[in-house]
Amino acid sequence: VGRPRLRTRVLAAVALAAAAAGCAEREPPRAAGDGLTGEVVRVADGDTIRVRLRSGAEERVRYIGVDTPERTGGECYADEATAYNVRLVAGRDVRLVLDAEERDRYGRLLAYVYADGVFVNAELVREGYAQPLTVPPNVRFEDRFTRLARDARRAERGLWASCSS
Repeated sequence: VGRPRLRTRVLAAVALAAAAAGCAEREPPRAAGDGLTGEVVRVADGDTIRVRLRSGAEERVRYIGVDTPERTGGECYADEATAYNVRLVAGRDVRLVLDAEERDRYGRLLAYVYADGVFVNAELVREGYAQPLTVPPNVRFEDRFTRLARDARRAERGLWASCSS
């Protein structure tokens, strides 16, 4: 009876310490067959990439649950969001995890993206480069993204410090 409770406390303490240290949003443990893999061949903007899958096919991929400022509209912090996304994923192998709805109305693959063990969607929000954008039925990390955005806004990170509301 005492061991599970101790394990829970230890895991909570580790998670709290990581959060306090400002660690990147890390990838959850993988289940067998969890997601597609490929290499990022182009970063279009802060929340869209092109990936060459292991099958050889190329896919336009839109990050689920987040929205970065648009470069085409000249929105505040768009260039910074794109540059940060480049640093996170350009030329890297990524794992794409799908949710309930596989594609958007533009035919882009919708995915949670992981690069080098970092949960990219969450990291963009945590560092203030993106805001949550929940589009049901893809809501798996809605609460997490909302919490990360609230923390980024309070800490005035990224767009929260540079752009007026």
